[in-house]
Amino acid sequence: MSESYIDIESISDLHELYGVGKPKHPLITVIDLDNNQINRPKHATTYRVGFYTIFCKKFTGTLRYGRSYYDFREGTLMFTAPGQIVSPSPELNIEEGWGLFFHPDMVNTGALGLKMMEYSFFNYEANEALHVSEDEKNILNICVQNIRKEYQQNIDKHTNGLIQANIELLLNYCSRFYDRQFYTREKVNIDVVQEFEKLIRNYFAQETLINSGLPNVSYFASRMNLSPNYLSDLLHRFTGKTTQEHIHIQLVEKAKALLWSTQKNVSEIAYMLGFEHPSHFTRLFKNKTGYVPSDYRLLN
Repeated sequence: MSESYIDIESISDLHELYGVGKPKHPLITVIDLDNNQINRPKHATTYRVGFYTIFCKKFTGTLRYGRSYYDFREGTLMFTAPGQIVSPSPELNIEEGWGLFFHPDMVNTGALGLKMMEYSFFNYEANEALHVSEDEKNILNICVQNIRKEYQQNIDKHTNGLIQANIELLLNYCSRFYDRQFYTREKVNIDVVQEFEKLIRNYFAQETLINSGLPNVSYFASRMNLSPNYLSDLLHRFTGKTTQEHIHIQLVEKAKALLWSTQKNVSEIAYMLGFEHPSHFTRLFKNKTGYVPSDYRLLN
């Protein structure tokens, strides 16, 4: 049986799905998940939401997020960006938690809209969810309570600014707690870094990249069953460099070896490295070394 897709494009649509009456604000809501279950059919249903979501919950059952399945028996936070897909299983049973849902228009009217891309965890996979301590969960609960109190009052000229400030405070706490999680799971994350380093070394060990082309972040993330954002964030925290920076480092080292150990011209080397246009190779090489490839070759 093919999956049934339900698009949830507005906060009103969401309230109808949960059966919780009309929303107090057209662009944002908080729903207590332990008291309100989704009125979903018995067969699996996939939901596409048109807004940002933050789930803080503890439940039994499985949830498919994108291509991954995740067991949320522990209390965790999961984030999704507008347009992403969530598929709860029919046997899913929420024990406790809340959901914060806000439309992009809620934040686009202020400076927070420009910062949303910095909160990369909205594009993590479900198995990269944030696990919080009881103290951390209490801090987040206070932020959510303040957001709820604000949008439930009569809307005035201060309402949107105060809601945005509290959303930003919540997201900044989540960033801090993710940083903590990266380091408290240091052994696991170091293993991930080492696996990535092995993959990238093997990729550039190929004699030529003409057929395979230049790798991108998504290539390595998919090989490691991680989201591109999570892999880049993890690498940056442990090595100080993003995935793309690591790729460029290996690329330049390979280029140096070819410049010094072969008589091939710069265009031939660029093609060997997977560049369609030699000028792009020259620009990258100069940016990383301070020399154009032809001048660098003369240094040997």
